[in-house]
Amino acid sequence: MDLATQVREGDRRALGRLLTLIENDDPEGLEGLSALYPHTGRAHIVGITGASGTGKSTLVNRLAYTLRHGASRPTVAVVAVDPSSPFTGGAILGDRIRMHDLAGDRGVFIRSMASRGALGGLAAATGSLVAALDGAGFDIIMIETVGAGQSEVEIARTAHTTIVVEAPGLGDEVQAIKAGILEIADILVVNKADRPGADHAVRMLRATLEAAYPSAEAGSRWKPPVLPTVATKGDGVEEVAQAIFRHREFLVGTGRLERFRRDRARAEMEMLLRESLFVHWRKANTAGEFEAALERVLAHQMAPRQAVETLLAGGKV
Repeated sequence: MDLATQVREGDRRALGRLLTLIENDDPEGLEGLSALYPHTGRAHIVGITGASGTGKSTLVNRLAYTLRHGASRPTVAVVAVDPSSPFTGGAILGDRIRMHDLAGDRGVFIRSMASRGALGGLAAATGSLVAALDGAGFDIIMIETVGAGQSEVEIARTAHTTIVVEAPGLGDEVQAIKAGILEIADILVVNKADRPGADHAVRMLRATLEAAYPSAEAGSRWKPPVLPTVATKGDGVEEVAQAIFRHREFLVGTGRLERFRRDRARAEMEMLLRESLFVHWRKANTAGEFEAALERVLAHQMAPRQAVETLLAGGKV
């Protein structure tokens, strides 16, 4: 039985092996992903992002638990992107220990992966892993980003629903407003809401959103709710789960979900095409030509664009 068939039949060990092969860009993994792709497009993808210290991992844990114990009991996969170790390149997986509440639930699958130095809070293979989990039949796929701060806008191009997590006392609500990270948020969560300053953070964020979403646009645009939570106790997490369902209904009802999928597929194909063209070019040309062009750029004899155009035209540099 091939790997993709085993995955479709619910073999978790086969799924883990497939994800490893995909992450390592192994041909067998890419073949398995291709076999699963006709079964994709059903999962709702939820991104959870925010600065370190806001309690993202705890929130993901409680959110997955709440979803699994709700009325619809959707199956849930979690992709937790960890910062890569500067010494080994491997992931630092300490936060995964906090997801003990989900142990033993066959309806939950948790996968940690290293960012491997990729910017934007995600790893290069995150999209492919999400596609494989989608093809495996999970209803909701949650992606927890690295937690590097305001650079994590890449998640908005991957997830259908993006949750931005803030926390009182860190100054994150002010930084979020300044950096424009509110623009990527479909749901804003102020976690650790039992701490001093939480009410102020909620009021500030709600006031900012009121100014950004005039009442005349009511119904035509999604207005992100600002939801206080205490993830360690589970307080407010049910409201976050319901907001996810409401946002999905909004996306489907307005046709935005289909447009999102089209834009995402186009962006992924364009990225892969650029990478493939570069690989093909390097195979067809000697490394010496590129290095010669590089030296001329470093000597300020050619501009980078001029050097690239010369290389593509087959001319000597």
